This record gives sequence, structure tokens and C-alpha cells, in this order.
Amino acid sequence: MQHSSSYPKFAVVGHPNKGKSSIVSTLALDNTVQVGNTPGTTQVKRSFPLRVDNRVVYELFDTPGFQRARRVLAWLQEHEPSSADKRVDVVREFVALHRDDKRFRDEIELLEPIIDGAGIIYVVDASKPYGAEYEIEMEILRWTSQPSMAILNLIGRDDYRDEWSRALGQYFRLVRTFNPLKASFTEHMQLLESMAQLKEDWTYPIKDAISILERLYNQRVEESIDIIVSTMFDILSYVERKRLIGESASPKEIGEIKRRYREKIIKKEKSAERQIEQIWNHKGVEKISNMLDLDSIALFSKESASIFGLKQREVIMTGAGAGAVGGVGIDLALGGSSLFVGSLIGGLIGGVGAIVGFDNLYRVKVLGQKVGKRELTVGPMQNINFPYILLSRVLYYASEISKRSHASREAIELKNLESFASSIFDSKTRDKLEEVHSLLREEKDIPTELRDEYRETVRLIYIRLIED
Repeated sequence: MQHSSSYPKFAVVGHPNKGKSSIVSTLALDNTVQVGNTPGTTQVKRSFPLRVDNRVVYELFDTPGFQRARRVLAWLQEHEPSSADKRVDVVREFVALHRDDKRFRDEIELLEPIIDGAGIIYVVDASKPYGAEYEIEMEILRWTSQPSMAILNLIGRDDYRDEWSRALGQYFRLVRTFNPLKASFTEHMQLLESMAQLKEDWTYPIKDAISILERLYNQRVEESIDIIVSTMFDILSYVERKRLIGESASPKEIGEIKRRYREKIIKKEKSAERQIEQIWNHKGVEKISNMLDLDSIALFSKESASIFGLKQREVIMTGAGAGAVGGVGIDLALGGSSLFVGSLIGGLIGGVGAIVGFDNLYRVKVLGQKVGKRELTVGPMQNINFPYILLSRVLYYASEISKRSHASREAIELKNLESFASSIFDSKTRDKLEEVHSLLREEKDIPTELRDEYRETVRLIYIRLIED
């Protein structure tokens, strides 16, 4: 069993409602931390160890905010020791004497882990002006003699970091800016680098924690890519089957199997989203999934096509390269009008055929010669734009989840992404992807080399999105 002295501990402290719990949630990679805008959300200290492979790499304590700091400091000063090195003993005495005193419940909760050896992370809202009243809290923390740093959290739009830094620098060894809701993985690691400087004994464990977290991050990236690619292959090659009783399929049977086909594909997309959430330990997202704008845009809707799909010229060029054949009348969906494009049939017949509407997505076939052994099949997907709609959606969702702070409690909101597909699929990228998409449409095997190239293409797009 791992001994608690083998890893660093940090108490995250400060005034109420300054983002302490959000800092804990982000650094612990744990979205179960209770986060709220109401002062006093945290009423007792809670421990949040960061575990990787059943090993604790560091432990964080979420604590209540100071409530009676002035009275605590007055008590400490009344019992001023003869030398500064004895001040921590006075703090211990205060905690021991007032442990059952409800008046100082919050101060006892936040001081206990500190006098037990935890480092101090003092959090302030640097979007608000500095006030001398904070010096009382900082002086109490200085009496504990524990290694300490301050975090400037910009909750609002204003920026008073300069004046905060001048004051905090007199009390804390390090002062760093960190927004738990917006910080990137790189910024997270930079903060840990700072924490490693607080105490010599913590340098190696925290450096080791950084290496572990970097490996975990890269592993999650690769696992997410595997989910994205396997989902694409699964959906684009999927065929729904139904045994026929009669000689031919009735309109009702065709409608029913099309409905089942669409439902299965939507289910597969949702399954990919849930797997990606699990990879990145964002369990709370599922609770608000019905609120997600992304979920409200149906995979088979024209709205989804306009937001996540290729532009019409890009579809035409992609289809021309793939040689897809369409019908005589093609709905280009230009401004809501249906246009006959006979003038384009010829060299661009494949491209024109690519822009079929959402009622012409499927290959419907009746297989078998004998009555009673015939089979109605739908799939695989024939629309050339559809793979790019699907891949755009899954990449968008995966990138948002992987960048999402564990301190965030908001629903994922769909941004204005009308050019999203165009921004991530240039002509060379589309050519590489279409090699695989066209084979899947034709129900042909994909060579291993081509599978690997497809994965690498998707990987480069995903990396670019999460590092943006």
C-alpha cells in the first residue's frame, strides 16, 4: 500500500468564491468536485488524490474560505512566541483548542491539512481590485511556515494582476496566473512545474507526476483517435438487413429498414461520444447530454450538413475525383431551390452525383433468388458528403471533450461552425480520406497500409484541433 508521505499534498485556500474548487477540479482531473458560484459551496475540507494506474501522484484538499480571519490572527498575535520558528506551534495550538468551536469551523478545516504538512495554494480573483483585508488571511498562512504559492484566477473581464502580484510577492514564494476553466494542458503542466519548485523534497515527485500525466494525455489522444477511426469504418461500412417474406420489398418494409439503418448509425455515433467522454474522464457530460446543442442537430438533418459538411464546390470536386455516379436530377439545395444540373453532367458526373439529398443516402438491394430466402439490405452509405459530416462532428466533439476543463459545469455549446469541415479538410486531405471512403462505399476490403494512412490523416487533424 502506498504511504501518504510518498507524494506531495496541497491545500487550496483563500477567500470564499474565488475559484478554489475549480482549481482543485482541474488539477485533480476530477469533475466530481463540487463547484458553484455561491459563496460557501465548500463547507468542509475534502481530499482529492490524483490517481494514475492505482498510484497517487499528488493530493489536493478543497477547503472552505476564510470567514473569521481577523479574529484568528488576533488570537495568534496574542500568543506571539519568542521567535518566528515557533509560530507554527501557535497555529497548531489554535487548531487544537478550537477544533470543536463552530465559530472557527472553516478556519480549522483549512488549517488542518496545512499543519499536517500540505503546501499552500492561495487563490485570488485578480479580476477584482486588491484589498488590504486579504493581508490578514495571508499573514495567518505565513505563520504556518509551509511552502506556498499564490494563483491569480481571472474570473471576470477586468485585470488587476499587477497590483495583486506586488502584494502577493511579499507573502508567497511564487505567484502564477492560472484560469482553471480555460487552461490548456501545457499551462496545466507549467503550473505543476511551479509547484515542484516550492520544496526540494517535492521536486522529484512532481516532476515524476508531470511525466506520468504527459504519458496519460498522449495515451488518451491515441485512444480517442482509435475510437474516431473505428467509428468511421464501422458506420461507413454498415449494412442493415431484413429477411423478406414476399417476392419483393413493400414500401413499408423499405421505409422500416431505412429507419432502422438511420437509428443504428445514430446509436453508433453516440456510442463513440460516450467512449471519448470516458477516455477523458468527463463523466458529468452525460448528465447534461440532452441539453447539448450538438445533440439537438440530428446526424441526418440538412442543418447538420450545412454546419459540418463540405461546401458544394468541395463535394463536387471530391465526387469528381472519386467518380461517384448520381441520378439525372440532382438537388443542390441552393437557397432552398432544387436545380436541374444537366449542364454539369459529363466530366463532373461523379461530383454532381455526390450532392444527393438526404432522401438518397442509401443503397437498397434485394438479395437472393428464392422466395422466403430473400433479404432486403440498406447500406453502406453512398452519399459522398456524409463521411465528412460524420468525421467533422466526431472530431469536433472529441476535441471539445479533450480540451474541456474538469472544472467546467456548463453544457458544451455548438459554435458557429459553418466552415468547420472546410477548415480541417483541404483538397489533399480530402483525397487521402476519399481513398478509404470510396472503398467502403463499394464494400471492398481496406489494405492495412491504407488504414494506417487514414488514421494518421485523422490524427493530424485531431492534434491540430486540440492544440488550437
